[in-house]
Amino acid sequence: MSKRLLEKAGLIGLPSGGRDAVLNRSTPPIDANRPKTAPGTMLGFMSAQSAAVQEVEALREKVKEFEGASTVRPLDPNKIAPSKWANRHDANFHSQEFSDLKNEIQQAGGNVQAIKVRPIQGLLNGSTSKFEYEVVFGHRRHRACLELGLPVNAMIESLTDLQLFEQMERENRNRKNLSPWEQGNMYRQALDDGLFPSQRKLSEALGVDVSMVSKSISLARLPVRVVEAFPSPLDIQYRWAQPLADAVQKDPDGTIAKAAVLKATTPRPNASSVFASLTQEPLNGSTPQAPITVGVAGKKLALIESDAKGRTFVRFEAGVLPDSKRVALAKLIEDFLAK
Repeated sequence: MSKRLLEKAGLIGLPSGGRDAVLNRSTPPIDANRPKTAPGTMLGFMSAQSAAVQEVEALREKVKEFEGASTVRPLDPNKIAPSKWANRHDANFHSQEFSDLKNEIQQAGGNVQAIKVRPIQGLLNGSTSKFEYEVVFGHRRHRACLELGLPVNAMIESLTDLQLFEQMERENRNRKNLSPWEQGNMYRQALDDGLFPSQRKLSEALGVDVSMVSKSISLARLPVRVVEAFPSPLDIQYRWAQPLADAVQKDPDGTIAKAAVLKATTPRPNASSVFASLTQEPLNGSTPQAPITVGVAGKKLALIESDAKGRTFVRFEAGVLPDSKRVALAKLIEDFLAK
């Protein structure tokens, strides 16, 4: 470097080592995009902030896509309690359909269609409990996994009693229809617990016909002994609700006494015959009576039964009535009718 340039740079008089250090010092590169003024610097800062805000908003939109979604988790079925509004009669868990469901779940290694549960805080129906969850819907799938010793795949959602009831009722209605008696017990429990102020409000909230609600509740409020007269409460029909209720109201003691006889009859009469006997309403113009078993020492020998036309039949078991006794039987019947 020339002497004149050294003078202008103020390097005259410096030791050669110091002068060389200054000359060799690296200079940071100049950013061509760097703002050269204060307003420019501020504008750059605001642009960077705007990009960050936009990124955050985009992430929030992504999160919204998953809001309300329920994660499916495998749970121990022993820690899940049936709902107090569970409406499946125990007969449902001894049917061929339930057996088929268990086989399907066993082959799949678990329930493919998840159930829904809600968390409970160690209390159920007012008492301490080992349960951590309560079934919202999927009682049959839960029962199947419980009996198979398999974890049950479940969605977990915090729900109020009303929300639980509405979801369970709609889910069951969309799957396997409940029997009138089961449906009535579910509605009766909801009204007794104060979830709805009236049958009409219940029907409006659930979107079901109010007359069907009334009939099913009427069946659910029948005396237990009357219900037990039927081979299964699942056989009781909606159209029988009013006649059965009327029979109980007109003669409660007599109707319950009839029900006790029908329950003890072997073999059990079918549901239509039980209904006819309890209500004394004719089927096809007549009132069939419940069959009567005739036996000795606990062994069934004959059966007395009637049909819809009012005819009575005595059916003997094979080998009970030899030809030699037929004439004697006819004589006994003649004497009986003559008296």
